[in-house]
This record gives sequence, structure tokens and C-alpha cells, in this order.
Amino acid sequence: MKKSTILRIFIYIFMSIYALISLYPIIWMAFYSLKNNEEIFVTNPFGPPLHPKFSNYYRALTEYNIAVFFKNSAIVSFFSIVLGIFFVLLFTYVVARVRTKTTGVLRTVVVMGMFIPVQAIMTPLVVMVKNMKLSNTHWSLIVPYIALGFPFAVIVLYGFYVNLPTDLEESAYMDGSGFYRTYFQIILPLMKPPVLVLVIYQFMGNWNEFGLALVLITKSSLKTLPLGLASFTGQFSTEWGPVGASLVIASLPVIILYIFFSNKVEDAMAFSGMKN
Repeated sequence: MKKSTILRIFIYIFMSIYALISLYPIIWMAFYSLKNNEEIFVTNPFGPPLHPKFSNYYRALTEYNIAVFFKNSAIVSFFSIVLGIFFVLLFTYVVARVRTKTTGVLRTVVVMGMFIPVQAIMTPLVVMVKNMKLSNTHWSLIVPYIALGFPFAVIVLYGFYVNLPTDLEESAYMDGSGFYRTYFQIILPLMKPPVLVLVIYQFMGNWNEFGLALVLITKSSLKTLPLGLASFTGQFSTEWGPVGASLVIASLPVIILYIFFSNKVEDAMAFSGMKN
């Protein structure tokens, strides 16, 4: 055999082993969700279920309120992403196209927000949410999630706006288009790649966020998935199969989103100038 062929075979074997090691935690979680306690802890902790218990998923949806937690996470994630991206699209367009000291300072101040840890603003954030009469509502999470996702979104979108030629707007204005028509009919359709990046990143962040939700949400009926899953510890310590089913249900949206759109993220980052 040629050296190149041997090297290629070695790379394929190595990558296959690496892929198996990387995917096994997800596979193990799926196995875990179909077992009873005896299989999980004694007879078969690592292999596929010998007697699959699909009833664990039914119990997760009916007894463990996973459907309620799922709904709350979906509502919070949806509105925080839609509203956040809408506001950041307009804000970043202005600071990218109107080059003044004021817009430069605004962009710098917003981007600096990425360097402030959430723990440092936790107390004033709780006070602010209380003063705004948003305590124990979905909005008590939606508003902070929008604000916390703003700096990263500005960084991503700014690179795209700068790379767009100004001839697009100039031609539209010469044809009699106003600002809103020019932006929403010409500029906005070109922003699909970065918007997709933001949807993926912010959805994953909001879907899995725990710290703020723990502090701002105390009602059981408003708990998001991370809070709901954390409450299973102790409460359902004797029935780990349905807990595993709950974990699978909670992970499905993120896994599906990553499978279908992960390749778009790298392309969008490269175009935005964030990747060398």
C-alpha cells in the first residue's frame, strides 16, 4: 500500500473512534431513558436497554410536567429571539452605516457588555425586574435575555453590514425608495446568514440558561426546562427512567437545530469577518 492510502485509512479510523466517543453520551442518554432503575444502576448501565420501557416518555409528559416546562422554554426562547434580533438588526444597521463619534461610542459601549459577568448584575437586575412589575412572568426572562444577547449580536451583524456595498442603498434611493422600503426589501433579505447564526446561538443559550431563571422565576407553572429538570433531583430520585426521558425531550430541539444548521454557522462567521 502507498503511504498516502495507509495515512487515509488511519485518519478514517481515528475520526470514526472520535465520533463514537463524542456521540456516545447522547446515545447513552437515549438508552438511559428506556431503562428501569435495575438496568441503570446494576445489570446494564452502559448498553442498550434489554426491555425498553417507552412508558417512561409517557410518564415524563404526564407525571413530571415536562410539557409545561417545555412550553415555558419555547415561549421565552421564541419571543427573546424574535424581538432581540429585530431590535439589534435596526440598531447595528444605523451604527454601521452612520459613521459618527456618537454611533462609534454606542457600538463600543454595547459590545463592552460582553465582558460584564451576569453574576455582577444579578442583584440590580432582580430589582429592576421587580420595579417593572415583571416578576414571575415570562417577560422577567425575555427582557434580560434580549439585553444579554445584544452585544454578541451586534458583533456578528456589524461585520455583515460593513461588507455590504453602499451602492445598494444609493440605487434604491435614486429610484425613489424610502428608508424603510430600502431596508426591509433590499438589505434585510441579504441578512439571512447572520440572522441564522444568531437564532442558533441565542436559542441554545436561552434554552439552556439556568442562573437567571433560578433567581427570577419562583412559580412552578412558569419554570423553564433547566429549572424543571433540576427540581427532579430528590423529588423523583427513585424513578430515573422517566428523568432520562425528560432529558431526551429537553435536548431534542437543540440537537435537531444543530444537525440541520451547524454547517451554516461556519460559513456565516467566515463571511462576517469573525473567522480568520
